[in-house]
Amino acid sequence: MTTLAVNTPAQPRRSLWPYAIIAAFVLFAGFIGYMVRQAMRSSVDLVSKDYYEQELRHQQRINAVARTAALAEQVTVRYQPAARTLVLQLPAALARQGATGQVHFFRPADQTLDFTVPLQPDAAGRQQLSTARLRPGYWRVRLDFEAGGQPYFVEQSIVVGN
Repeated sequence: MTTLAVNTPAQPRRSLWPYAIIAAFVLFAGFIGYMVRQAMRSSVDLVSKDYYEQELRHQQRINAVARTAALAEQVTVRYQPAARTLVLQLPAALARQGATGQVHFFRPADQTLDFTVPLQPDAAGRQQLSTARLRPGYWRVRLDFEAGGQPYFVEQSIVVGN
């Protein structure tokens, strides 16, 4: 007896590609939804409540820097490491006008070390400040003063050694 073999069609293999594509779209949509939610939660205050006053102060600072740069004699800030002093020298014309202001010592690495001292130049426009309390490292010295009713501003960086 011979048996007759019936050829039955083999079951086609199912492809995983459609499921992978659908999963990728679902994950992408979930990621976009998460990003939109995070963006909506974050505060984006680009304009402060007193932006106009801040802009005026900024413009006044720009004007003070330009006025200082236009002086015939420049304001000098010299650090003398051997004597551990900072020497400020104002032009004689400004010293005669009774310059008053402040010297700000700004430490970018640690704001707790920042401090301010009053500007008190002598008759020649010179003031010496001790740097003994300055820790070694990078400092910005900001000289903000007024003479003859006009504001002036100078900023210089110094590096204090051991």
